[in-house]
Amino acid sequence: MTDNSVFRRRPNHAPDTLARPDHWGKYAPCRRAPREIFFPEDFAGAEAVLVAEEAKGYCRQCPALDDCLAEALQRPERFGVWGGTTAPERRALLRRQREEAKRAEAQVVTEAA
Repeated sequence: MTDNSVFRRRPNHAPDTLARPDHWGKYAPCRRAPREIFFPEDFAGAEAVLVAEEAKGYCRQCPALDDCLAEALQRPERFGVWGGTTAPERRALLRRQREEAKRAEAQVVTEAA
């Protein structure tokens, strides 16, 4: 009779030994900024616009701007300043992307006919 105890203790998956890059946000300047400036929705009127512009100032100096925006669009992130854009700006961007995709699809269908 063989001892199968060695096999019972084995994990059912391979160990994760690959080096992984740091998440893009680990070194983002916004991590050192006051959190509330990235949520202009919490302010009213002109103050909200000023707060959003202050947040965007951090975004403009960020090397991860494109990654941040891509993630915010993918989720989609409903609140706050992400990737240098406010929530309404991201909604407009997504709307334009959908419209462009529809136009491109219609053009392909027209050309195929």
